[in-house]
Amino acid sequence: MNILLIGSGGREHAIAWKVSQSPKLSKLYILPGNPGTASLGENVADISDDHPAMVTLCREKRIDLVIVGPEAPLAAGIVDSLSAEGVRCFGPRMAAARIESSKSFAKQFMARHRIPTARYALFKNHAEAVRYLEQVDYPVVIKASGLAAGKGVILPETKAEALAALEAIMVKRDFGAAGDEVVIEERLSGPEVSLMAFTDGRTVVPMLPAQDHKRLLDGDHGPNTGGMGAYSPAPVCPPEMVAEIVETVLQPAVEGLRVEGCPFVGVLYAGMMLTASGPQVLEFNCRFGDPETEAVLPLLETDLVKIVEACVDGHLAGVDICWKSGAAVCVMLASEGYPGKLVFGKPVRGSRDKFEHGICFHAGTRQEGGKIVTTGGRVLGVTVWDDSLEAAVKRVYSVVEKISFEGMQFRRDIAQRALKKSAYAASGVSIDAGSRAVELMKAAVQATYTPAVLAGIGSFGGLFDAAALKGMKDPVLVASTDGVGTKVKLAAATGRYRPIGHDIVNHCINDILVQGARPLFFLDYFATSKLTPKITVEVVTGIAEACTEAGMSLLGGETAEMPGVYADGEFDVAGMIVGVVERNRIRPDPGLGPGDVVIGLTSSGPHTNGFSLIRSVFADVSLDTVFPELGIPLADALLAPHRSYYNVLYPHLKLVKALAHLTGGGFIENIPRVLPMSVDAVIHAGSWQVPALFQLIQQRGGISVEEMYRVFNMGIGMVVIVDKKYVSAFQKSIPEETWVIGELVAGSRKVILK
Repeated sequence: MNILLIGSGGREHAIAWKVSQSPKLSKLYILPGNPGTASLGENVADISDDHPAMVTLCREKRIDLVIVGPEAPLAAGIVDSLSAEGVRCFGPRMAAARIESSKSFAKQFMARHRIPTARYALFKNHAEAVRYLEQVDYPVVIKASGLAAGKGVILPETKAEALAALEAIMVKRDFGAAGDEVVIEERLSGPEVSLMAFTDGRTVVPMLPAQDHKRLLDGDHGPNTGGMGAYSPAPVCPPEMVAEIVETVLQPAVEGLRVEGCPFVGVLYAGMMLTASGPQVLEFNCRFGDPETEAVLPLLETDLVKIVEACVDGHLAGVDICWKSGAAVCVMLASEGYPGKLVFGKPVRGSRDKFEHGICFHAGTRQEGGKIVTTGGRVLGVTVWDDSLEAAVKRVYSVVEKISFEGMQFRRDIAQRALKKSAYAASGVSIDAGSRAVELMKAAVQATYTPAVLAGIGSFGGLFDAAALKGMKDPVLVASTDGVGTKVKLAAATGRYRPIGHDIVNHCINDILVQGARPLFFLDYFATSKLTPKITVEVVTGIAEACTEAGMSLLGGETAEMPGVYADGEFDVAGMIVGVVERNRIRPDPGLGPGDVVIGLTSSGPHTNGFSLIRSVFADVSLDTVFPELGIPLADALLAPHRSYYNVLYPHLKLVKALAHLTGGGFIENIPRVLPMSVDAVIHAGSWQVPALFQLIQQRGGISVEEMYRVFNMGIGMVVIVDKKYVSAFQKSIPEETWVIGELVAGSRKVILK
């Protein structure tokens, strides 16, 4: 098979190197190629702008397949021209390539197909863009809509810098026609990741994720460049994250282009930001990334030509694409002046095209008098692969040290962000997963903030403005802490995590409500064997939702990954709440005594108690089982979130003498906690209809009545004790059915079941 590869950079050298390993290859031509590709095939003169001449070349060389490397020929319609003459091409046609060649098209396309991306606005008029920029209240990114060789994206730190960027693009025309239209979009925060995928227009197969280093200088400082290095696979994007990006971004994009009449064949590249609200698209590219390709292709085991043919012929689904273990790192060596005014023609010393576990990919070089000299901004991409990322980084910099040319620039911190976390990772702890979880949960947590929150998530400690209490006469702080207990095992077994967040918050709210307090803020604790960001976020989002319902701030918390402490797949949730009450309104009322009436409010289920016994009773039953008396799956009945009584009861506490939250210990142990020493509570067990779930538990477990009332709430989640003269007024004030379930009598601080 004769193959023609179009392009001259490091990306094309990497593609040529991989293609040259294929048993399908007869002859490789590279147009125009570079000194590195010359050893892999035949470099030919660049006529890519002349489409008829390209057709003639393909016929003369009997080309069976064309692979297009850079974006410019794709945007110019090279695939359209060659395909019309029967030449098979790997790369999208012009219409599909607009997903990169026009950022305005890409943003509108993403909006049409609900692909997650930042807020944006499009402008062709400089004055209108300036007016818009003066109005926005969030940090922005300024992008030239057209192709600008990877340099048309500006990240201003101030409004003045943003205005200067608009002037440079739209008035001074720094990027030429690429700046005819400008995109102003919200600047997202979070780790970046590049995910490329092969596609035949329907099937999408992702490559290994990579992280590029766009800024010129160490520590992500300096101007944006085309990329100063990359490594793969990126730990910040584990397989489950790759699957999510394919599902929410890449597959919808390929399907959307197909539906719109411009099917995409080739490599679709998604530049992603892993934000607090999930992965969002920064940009699409219509080809292999550079320098990501130099880090990803060395790890590809499957014949690249086989994959390319499958894409072109429409049967990618039938190809099993495999990857090597380990990691690869590419460090770009750039010319003096890059990415601004460049210095050319400097001899390159010490470079070798091939060495153990590595290769130097030529990007901006030429052969001159038997020597290699610099011709472009990025000169060489030094790539190494090894069994671990740490080993690959060490090896690649040992090679870089032997290469030199006048004015050589390179970053010394490629992959350092991941390496700093490797010690923890070796012990089974994923700092990347923890950071990812924090980013994802930020939005949910911050939605609970009030002006009283001075510092929350991300701080060492939460700050809450005590001035919020200044309107009170004699405020008393009330605190409580608790856990969800073994209900978490059922949650893990069913994959239902968000209700657990409601459980812990509402449990704690009820615990301080019995003392008459309103909640101020909440702190959570989530511990697990292995941190899975999506699970953590589901739990914390549930916590935030419950806090919002109570008008309370989720001030902060702790997420702990502890392999060896918890079994695989296990986790635990606990929380602490702080509330406030006026001293003269603390419950129980000291006047509590015989003659007072006990009223019950319904529970939503077992709440968070008795689950060790429940698991024993239903040990041999699938959680999907629908018992006739329940009418719903067992899991639905058991995992109903713990109910909060705050919104229902707090406005009417003036009618209440005491409250008892029926948690662990049921009726028998919880009601006495609010009784005077000389008072008993008589509970009439038949005064309300015990829910079918508790009857089922008792029957299947052969449990005594007294034990049931000692372990479970039996359908009554909160006990309210009122003066008998206020019973009617209280029941009318509560917007739901309540039951008179007993009364207080003289005794010795116990519960009497009748």
